[in-house]
Amino acid sequence: MYDMPFSLRLDPETEAVLRRLARQTGRSKSFLVREAVAEYTVSRSRTPRKEESALDRLRPFCGVVATAGQYSTDTHTKYRAALARKQRERRSR
Repeated sequence: MYDMPFSLRLDPETEAVLRRLARQTGRSKSFLVREAVAEYTVSRSRTPRKEESALDRLRPFCGVVATAGQYSTDTHTKYRAALARKQRERRSR
């Protein structure tokens, strides 16, 4: 296998990032570009990605939370009782 010459034009910001990364890592800019292209092609060739839903993207963070009580049971009655209690407390002052 041999290297083929290839020309690539980058915007100034990307060129600056690439130059800085090359200096920090002690690698050549060509090496970093080859590595990035290889990583990109490997990740794209694994499986064709379907459009992911929000749930698909958040699935690792989703779960079931166990609670001490059933907070959604009879909420209307509980809310009215809380309002009545609050009103009684105001009157007793």
